[in-house]
Amino acid sequence: MSDRQHRRRVGILILVGILLVIFFAWVLWGNTALMVSEIGVTGTKLPQNFVGYRIAQVSDLHNAEFGENNEVLIDLLQGTEPDLIVLTGDLVDSNHTDLAVSLAFAQQAVSIAPTYYVPGNHEARIPSYDQLREDLIRAGVVVLENEAVLLERDGASIHLIGVQDPSFFADPDHEESAMAAILTDLVPEDGSYTVLLSHRPELFDTYVASGVDLVLAGHAHGGQVRLPFLGGVVAPGQGLFPAYDAGLYTEGDTNMVVSRGIGNSIIPFRVNNRPELVLVTLMPPDDSGAGV
Repeated sequence: MSDRQHRRRVGILILVGILLVIFFAWVLWGNTALMVSEIGVTGTKLPQNFVGYRIAQVSDLHNAEFGENNEVLIDLLQGTEPDLIVLTGDLVDSNHTDLAVSLAFAQQAVSIAPTYYVPGNHEARIPSYDQLREDLIRAGVVVLENEAVLLERDGASIHLIGVQDPSFFADPDHEESAMAAILTDLVPEDGSYTVLLSHRPELFDTYVASGVDLVLAGHAHGGQVRLPFLGGVVAPGQGLFPAYDAGLYTEGDTNMVVSRGIGNSIIPFRVNNRPELVLVTLMPPDDSGAGV
């Protein structure tokens, strides 16, 4: 091998090494650079008094911490000035459960705005879920397990429904029919505006058929690895190239917002998929929604 060939090979190796260092630094940054994604959602049945109502969504925390005592996440959450905070499942990670992290975050969230929570599939896996549930209630979080409540603002109201993850169902193999039955009992018949908190985005057709106006979901982790122009690569419950991985989806009068989530679980890193806090603003029918 000539000196020229040797220098060329060494140069190529150095370049490859530099590119690898840049790539891994970018991936590391992308897993810690928490962001806020703002989405505007319209609704023909939305009461005028709820126009401008701001809902901050935290999903799939998985025991993640951003700064000491999650101060980065809490500061971002407070900065969104929400009217409501919703936690759409998987506060904990069943593979390395730490109830203290989840509880500390929840205790701070309730000091910012009324906070509502539905459990995800990871909560269904842990034997300490009952303890987590009781601790959240004591902290002031409203836990919704196949229940509905009224949210009131200046004399107007909308319905907020929260459902358990299908992993809690007696027969999870028939999750669509079970979810449909639950929603039949909870969706109001008077046509009032309804927001549904559900961990699972893949049941979108069931939510549409049930007449829900707005669904807030998580679980997909943004597809974990996101490819330009193609979106997420893989999501639990949906497999490769999931149909519902992140952002706003609309069918008929039903909108669904899917959060990319904050933490990780089985796959410990994300690629081109920053963790996000979602801020949904309810808007009048003549405004157009803005996706992430």
